[in-house]
Amino acid sequence: MKKAILRLVSLVSFGGAVGAAPVLAGTYIFLDNAGVTHFTNVPTDIRYTQMLPMRYEPTIRPARPVNPVEMIAAQKRFAPIIEDAARRSQLDAALVHAVIAVESGYDPSAVSSKGAVGLMQLMPETGRRYGVSNLYDPAQNVHAGSMYLRDLLKKFNNDLHLSLAAYNAGEEAVIRSGNRIPPYRETQQYLPKVLEQYRQSRLAAQ
Repeated sequence: MKKAILRLVSLVSFGGAVGAAPVLAGTYIFLDNAGVTHFTNVPTDIRYTQMLPMRYEPTIRPARPVNPVEMIAAQKRFAPIIEDAARRSQLDAALVHAVIAVESGYDPSAVSSKGAVGLMQLMPETGRRYGVSNLYDPAQNVHAGSMYLRDLLKKFNNDLHLSLAAYNAGEEAVIRSGNRIPPYRETQQYLPKVLEQYRQSRLAAQ
């Protein structure tokens, strides 16, 4: 139990090392079966996805401090909803946890400067697309967000990197970028954070 708590606490402490890494032209990324994220400028595996050169873009959502104790409590509080949504959408619950941790820090009342709302930071039009009547309702928000992520995975042939990039920047941004990770600062920082959260969540689940 103590080890599990330490692993959960580590979910909120990794960002400086992973998210701060610069993304340069000719950088490729993939997540292996062990949950390890690989970066290279010489791809030797067909699973690598190219990240486009990053251009400057103001940060959309300011970073906010996260209390580790509150984070653990929120993870436990919303775990039944997340597990149910993951099962219904045929996703790994650890992936849904990872997206929520990065998107909102498990805050169901979070609202971004672009108008994204709730645990999975759904835009109102996305909520309407999946029949959400109240974006602040945790169950509706997580179920809709999970189904949206599932649909993105189908759209991008189960490419997790492109699907997460589309979740953050929009599917059209990925398509316009030639089915590559868009050159947006937020997206190229977001992707490694979610992947690392996902790795940590899988470890905690074990």
